[in-house]
Amino acid sequence: MKTAPVAAAAALLALAACGSVDDSMGDGEVDGTVTVFAAASLTESFERIGEDFEDANPGVEVEFSFAGSSSLAAQINQGAPADVFASAAPADMDTVVEAGNAEGPEVFARNQLVIAVPEGNPDGVAALADLTDPGLKVALCAEEVPCGAASQTALDAAGVELTPVTYETDVKATLAKLTLGEVDAALVYRTDVAADGVEAVEFPESAEAVNDYVLAVVGGAPNPAAAEAFAAYVRSDEALAVLTAAGFQAP
Repeated sequence: MKTAPVAAAAALLALAACGSVDDSMGDGEVDGTVTVFAAASLTESFERIGEDFEDANPGVEVEFSFAGSSSLAAQINQGAPADVFASAAPADMDTVVEAGNAEGPEVFARNQLVIAVPEGNPDGVAALADLTDPGLKVALCAEEVPCGAASQTALDAAGVELTPVTYETDVKATLAKLTLGEVDAALVYRTDVAADGVEAVEFPESAEAVNDYVLAVVGGAPNPAAAEAFAAYVRSDEALAVLTAAGFQAP
């Protein structure tokens, strides 16, 4: 299994209809490379799921491209050679479906926001309103990516107007601003707060901004058989156990 950089193909892929995905988990009959475009917040969980899928299908290699869901959707619509797309929000999947590049997406997990702060919470952050302290530097995801849209929904629900010092392209980059000491707090997913020296502050408005993660086989997938098998595996009990252990919620 390997993680590859996201790159747009020079020409648009010919589209083919996506068949429905059954609930089988792979029987060793698929082979070749399956290329999975997945939201950055899925990185650790999908790498583990990819290894498990390869073990169940010795002839298959899983290659991942992780980035913000909106960026991945744009890459697919520009013809990037992907087999499977896993988005952190239905809206970005919708752009791929509406372009005719996927069909029948299904929810496979959910995720919720937390306020990430340094270990020990030195600034005493307890709520979204605390992030408006003028002495506090905060990082948010850009609003066009799912974690940014969810952040704005939660802030609106709390009646909080917040001007961060930085907007980042995905949730991993947002958390990195905190772990590098460049900000004092960041709004990220619960599943991302596993880094040493970082802890999570829960807040009630996150319930207003739960993200559904959706998965679909890409139309014209270079390896449709392996794509169908991987998509089915992601929906298996084994994969769900990996996701929930990382903090995701069941769909």
